[in-house]
Amino acid sequence: MAAGVQRPFLKWAGGKFRVLPHILQALPDGKRLIEPFVGSGALFLNTDYRSYQLADINPDLINLYQTLQKDGANFIDYVARYFTAVHNQVEKFYQHRERFNLLRVNNKRQQKEKAALFLYLNRHGYNGLCRYNSKGLFNVPFGRFKLPYFPVKEMLAFHLKAQTAEFVCADFRQVMAAAKRGDVVYCDPPYVPLSRTASFTAYAYTSFTAEAQQDLANAAARLSKKQIPVLISNHDTNETRLLYQQAAILHFPVRRFISCNGTKRLHANELLAHYAV
Repeated sequence: MAAGVQRPFLKWAGGKFRVLPHILQALPDGKRLIEPFVGSGALFLNTDYRSYQLADINPDLINLYQTLQKDGANFIDYVARYFTAVHNQVEKFYQHRERFNLLRVNNKRQQKEKAALFLYLNRHGYNGLCRYNSKGLFNVPFGRFKLPYFPVKEMLAFHLKAQTAEFVCADFRQVMAAAKRGDVVYCDPPYVPLSRTASFTAYAYTSFTAEAQQDLANAAARLSKKQIPVLISNHDTNETRLLYQQAAILHFPVRRFISCNGTKRLHANELLAHYAV
């Protein structure tokens, strides 16, 4: 990746940092970029639109972004207390995870603490996963890192860039329905699984079904007819080719981990479906 590219401050499964050149080359010009699945914000951080609407169905993610957007350096100083050796222990991790889940269920006012704990869990949890059980409780285990990196520079950069953004916790259907002329929409949904055992669609304690995939394709086609361009990332499969048959398809290989053993990688083809105006 070229020098000057801004890295996200969160670890995020399926994050787009490594494939940014492909997306940036295909991304249309416009006044405002809308991301209904903002994830780590890698694309947002490396584009230059006048304004942004960044949405996700995960309220913990949006709360973190809103808190950092508003409080900046004060929030960064507050979070720093969790990134010391005493907090990088298995007992502390599960205490913090329990506290985070308690706040999620019982308290809507302590958003700052909840945001800090979400970042702590992201950086100290196994592989940076974000996963919830059927009761909506965060259940990622301890990652056992030697000393998790505290992304202060990346957080400061995000805070500054976020002054041009609106963060929204909403379903993609609602977000896309409100798009207007001058907007550009980039969608990075949970991918169509490559196999029955490869599906991971419950990071926000909901399942992104085949029906949701079809709804997304339909919404993109409707926006294209309204002169609003849409770009969608997904695996390049027969299923997605059929799903995005109304779009122009760009495809490329991506090197991926296929197990917890980092030496085992393969190339999985991805596509960009471009619903042009």
